[in-house]
Amino acid sequence: MKTYTVSIQETSNNTIIKFELNAFITNHQSFEFNNIDEAKNSPLAQQLFYLPFVKKVYISSNFVAVERFNIVEWKDVQEEVAQQIEDYLNNNGIVITETEAVKKVPVTVYAESTPNPSVLKFVANKKLVTATYEFNSIEEAKLSPLATELFHFPFVKSVFIEDNYLSVSKYDVAEWDTVTMEVREHIRNFIAQGKDIVDPQAQQILKKTTEELDKTFESYDDTSKEIINILEEYVKPAVASDGGNIMFQSYDPNDKSVKVVLQGACSGCPSSTFTLKNGIENMLKEMLKGKVETVEAING
Repeated sequence: MKTYTVSIQETSNNTIIKFELNAFITNHQSFEFNNIDEAKNSPLAQQLFYLPFVKKVYISSNFVAVERFNIVEWKDVQEEVAQQIEDYLNNNGIVITETEAVKKVPVTVYAESTPNPSVLKFVANKKLVTATYEFNSIEEAKLSPLATELFHFPFVKSVFIEDNYLSVSKYDVAEWDTVTMEVREHIRNFIAQGKDIVDPQAQQILKKTTEELDKTFESYDDTSKEIINILEEYVKPAVASDGGNIMFQSYDPNDKSVKVVLQGACSGCPSSTFTLKNGIENMLKEMLKGKVETVEAING
């Protein structure tokens, strides 16, 4: 059974709050309801409209966004709404009825080159996962039906999944020119069928829930927290655009050394290990003067 948890996210519009979930609640579909009549195909949206301050409900893959009338402030009611959504889903409440859910979802996937010639990035027009996953073998991929299928291609070496894309690493037995179309279509068809990209319990099993990640973060010393925040703000967005990821591993205050793990397209890249190591090292030395001397980059 899925165990849903809800986190509250503010938006740029102060009348709208986003209730983000740790698992998908639709098959990569989005729905917008302006009143209770329009919401006849969504029991969840209908329930929310019984709250007198709810103006509009928007339901997407892994969140519910609610717009309010000005009769209340979100700070006064957002916790209760989050709890209501969480309780509803954990009691097997229906999000969208079948008549609405079976509509065909247009799915597009395009292939994008990365700095690593062995890795291609496949980008979808739908959010695929709510956490980051890397699988280096079919055994590791048991929590991801899509990654498991990709490992049946004999040339697939590893699969990295984040947000709306996959980075697929290959062995040298095949050239991307000859297999890109086949891999892209396989991914697109898989998503279009509404299958789970990863097991709904994967975040719990791999301890990647928001609560677990927060707990891990709080267990670090202050310098490690600073390093993680710098990586999140300045480094990860850049490497994500290239199909990769940088993950903090450890900080040793004695010799002022940092270890980071390179994932996705960054892992094994002929140029990225040196470039990223020195780029991150210089950045951390500059921003955390006297606290960091060396950075070791490890391939995931």
